[in-house]
Amino acid sequence: MLNIPVFSDIENAHQLIKKYAHYTPVFSSSGINSIVGGELYFKCENLQKVGAFKFRGACNAVFSLSEADAQKGVATHSSGNHAAALALAARMRGVAAHIVMPSNSPEIKKKAVAGYGASITFCEPTLQARESTLAKVIEETGATEVHPYNNFYVIAGQGTAAKELIEDSGDFEIIMAPVGGGGLLSGTAISTKHLLPTCKVIAAEPAGADDAYRSFYSKTLVPSVQPKTIADGLLTSLGERNFAIILDKVDAIVTVSEESIVAAMRLIWERMKIIIEPSSAVPLAAILEKKVDVQNKKVGTILSGGNLDLGKLPF
Repeated sequence: MLNIPVFSDIENAHQLIKKYAHYTPVFSSSGINSIVGGELYFKCENLQKVGAFKFRGACNAVFSLSEADAQKGVATHSSGNHAAALALAARMRGVAAHIVMPSNSPEIKKKAVAGYGASITFCEPTLQARESTLAKVIEETGATEVHPYNNFYVIAGQGTAAKELIEDSGDFEIIMAPVGGGGLLSGTAISTKHLLPTCKVIAAEPAGADDAYRSFYSKTLVPSVQPKTIADGLLTSLGERNFAIILDKVDAIVTVSEESIVAAMRLIWERMKIIIEPSSAVPLAAILEKKVDVQNKKVGTILSGGNLDLGKLPF
């Protein structure tokens, strides 16, 4: 049996991490509202520590460890935001973080992880190399693995973003999140369905990385094979725990084109004056493509992060 978090686990996570994580603002844009014909609210996790919602889950996982386990450190394989989030959370607790990163990870992400004081082991950029290298690191150090999304405490931590959004901005008819591994989406769905049982939870995914879409509608876990999208935070396959929650609590998953992701990202930069990464723009892209009907509806969206290479902007 998979150990699945419930809303009380999200409440516990919120109590635990509020000393460490930012309580991020909720913004709206009258310009964007007039374009889409609905009332949109954006939860700005691009302004979270390490620039992404991932800090919530990593922080909850690290601070939930027993003293004995914490002293042996934490470990994960990640090329991105989770690596930085885990490294910072470990530093805050005063324990070691061991990060396995593919050798082709973006330089900006390597620098961030090193800057938070983690010890990095580089490996070949294949899932097999990542997993076998991580297994070796754990064997040598005794560290606890903190998976980026298929982890009880990580899911509970990610669910705190939607909890804050609903507590701040009241009733929503729809709440949206992007979906990659499913950590943010599964946590969001648990919070939303508990606090607003009639609210629809809708996920958006790039058409070039549509494994969650195919998994959801076929009711079987379809792995992500050679995904191609600018939204590099959404390249991973769904985790088992995440998939079980998504099947139970998510109402729909829609896919969007690369052109729409770029257009949505640009719209948020231009109208709201905030920096978001492509993955964050995917839900708005679905609204712009009219894959989700927001006419006269109140819609909450989680802007998942703001980490990107400013030298490689798509517009």
